[in-house]
Amino acid sequence: MTNDTQQFLDALKAVIDPDLKKDIVTLNMVRALTLHEQTLSFDLVLTTPACPLKEHLRSECLKAIASVDPELKVAINITAEVTSVRNNELNILPSVKNIICIASGKGGVGKSTVSVNLAYSLAKTGAKVGLLDADIHGPSIPQMLGIHNEKPEIREIKGKHYMVPIEKNGVKVLSIGLVVDARQAIVWRGPMVTSALKQFITDTIWGKLDYLILDMPPGTGDVHITMTQTVPMTGAIIVTTPQEVAVADARKAVAMYRLDSLKVPIIGLIENMAYFTPAELPDKKYYLFGQGGGKRLAEEYEIPFLGEIPIIQNIMQGAEDGQPAVLSTDQLIQKTYDDIATNAARYIAITNEKKGNTAPPEN
Repeated sequence: MTNDTQQFLDALKAVIDPDLKKDIVTLNMVRALTLHEQTLSFDLVLTTPACPLKEHLRSECLKAIASVDPELKVAINITAEVTSVRNNELNILPSVKNIICIASGKGGVGKSTVSVNLAYSLAKTGAKVGLLDADIHGPSIPQMLGIHNEKPEIREIKGKHYMVPIEKNGVKVLSIGLVVDARQAIVWRGPMVTSALKQFITDTIWGKLDYLILDMPPGTGDVHITMTQTVPMTGAIIVTTPQEVAVADARKAVAMYRLDSLKVPIIGLIENMAYFTPAELPDKKYYLFGQGGGKRLAEEYEIPFLGEIPIIQNIMQGAEDGQPAVLSTDQLIQKTYDDIATNAARYIAITNEKKGNTAPPEN
């Protein structure tokens, strides 16, 4: 850093990231700052490709530079580098920056549908995403992605066999449903289930990922405890529907992840099937399962509310057809899930900053 550029770096210390509450220089978001022929150039490295504040930060940077030299030309290259605080001492998925479990206290709230569309919304931002169907007894993701007839490749490395996830539209996917016959009932006791899931984690070539989404089974049982104690988790996202019977079970899921033995941060809460709007009455909202249960739960536990998802036939149809609804042309679905993905990525970055951001080692 030359004396000519130091004054501009000092000026940029006045730009505060609204989410992380620190200046962008301290956060190491300003890189490769150079001054050449009356043009100041630098990279502005955001904490996620889905950052909703990029234009705000760009504007604040321009103001800061103008306060030093209003005539100077400024070229800002905005990029993103997803943050991570995972403890990789156990060498479990060292190239995966964030592992996020999608959980619910009960079944039937649309957790798998949310997992699939959230994964693809994150991938649309340019993030590298993996999706693991951790619901051994009721795997549904292969059907939702139209890959139920495919089998993962098996690769031998140094005498050990590893699975290679199936890549569908840019997302790496693995499920027990890809390994066993769809007509076969998986009648396994707890130890067999957790053993299989550990293999999906440790004996799979996931490669470099920004986010690995784990679609957890419903409930608060052995699988959740074993997985969170085995795999260093970034955090959990809770899915519920508005009615009190679902909220009551979601409350237990929140309490489980906050146990001293687990201490998994809650990234946020999503309310699915929030309301129904008929096509012929676009201004009407019918709250078929009650109203605002998810929002109230988020307020009760002081956790972020990531958004609500209405009842839309195309979401269901996408799951039936093996095509994530967020990849369709339905703009309401796109905006709904994209907003939720943006919020999720934002709060993952905030969680990482609170815990102390570190970069995962390279393989």
